[in-house]
Amino acid sequence: MSESTGVTMEASGDLAGPSRTSGKEGAYIRTIEWDMMNKTKFFPLSMLSSFSVRCCLFPLTVIKTQLQVQHKSDIYKGMIDCAMKIYRSEGVPGLYRGFWISSVQIVSGVFYISTYEGVRHILTDLGAGHRLKALAGGGCASLVGQTIIVPFDVISQHAMVLGMSAHAGSKSDINPLGIKTWPGRSRLNISMDIGREILRRDGFRGFYRGYTASLMAYVPNSAMWWAFYHLYQDELCRICPAWVSHLFIQCVAGSLGGFTTTILTNPLDIVRARLQVHRLDSMSVAFRELWHEEKLNCFFKGLSARLVQSAAFSFSIILGYETIKRIAIDEQYKHQIRW
Repeated sequence: MSESTGVTMEASGDLAGPSRTSGKEGAYIRTIEWDMMNKTKFFPLSMLSSFSVRCCLFPLTVIKTQLQVQHKSDIYKGMIDCAMKIYRSEGVPGLYRGFWISSVQIVSGVFYISTYEGVRHILTDLGAGHRLKALAGGGCASLVGQTIIVPFDVISQHAMVLGMSAHAGSKSDINPLGIKTWPGRSRLNISMDIGREILRRDGFRGFYRGYTASLMAYVPNSAMWWAFYHLYQDELCRICPAWVSHLFIQCVAGSLGGFTTTILTNPLDIVRARLQVHRLDSMSVAFRELWHEEKLNCFFKGLSARLVQSAAFSFSIILGYETIKRIAIDEQYKHQIRW
């Protein structure tokens, strides 16, 4: 990477030429690099943006998880059916089961983005292309993020599926820890009971149940998402007229990247969820059980909910992330930013 006083240019041309802008506008910075930003602005705004997106879209995570852990279609027939049954049984709070525990991901997100940008910085010094930097940075960032968040993810997912008992009858084991959920119990007490029960049964390692599966699901997902994001962004910038908003192009590229990686990694995400909730012994057991139950349908189980969730999250996260980078950029580069 160039010195902080200079303008960074990617191998593909992150400083876009006149073919993408009018003669009046001149060249613009396509990718805002780490050393171009004021971090005291970036980190607080990034955490606020992440929390806001999570507040709006968390119900999709609950729906996706419940669809993934059910046996075949015993409880829910699809995404809309799942949302309707949760709402009728528990109201809006049912769609936010495990929200506060899951919100710790906002903190892990700081480590995630710092790792992503740090790896890109190192690879820039080594002369790597921007797609390779995105692939490697996304994978390393997910490795760090998952190491921090998996214990909270395990607790959160147990909390998410407890509401399924209202519809499950005796056909599904959706409360393997035997957590008491009588009316009036606060979500905090239930979450603490889940944590204590995991610690009692499995010790500290119980909080990392499904850790390998999480890495296998999310590290490739993150790596491919960032790579596809830059790939789609480059192609959209090439074919779109110059008057199209660059920020809009980035949001669309993020959604397309989310669609692509979701389709490619869906079975791994189902295995991860089942390992953590059903307390299966290993990934091979989870794969065999999933194949026995679903056959080829394992590639599509919960996919509609995941696609909607991924597209919505990707669009919203990129909208917040790229907007905040534009706000936090140092004054010397502001005239080279295009919205």
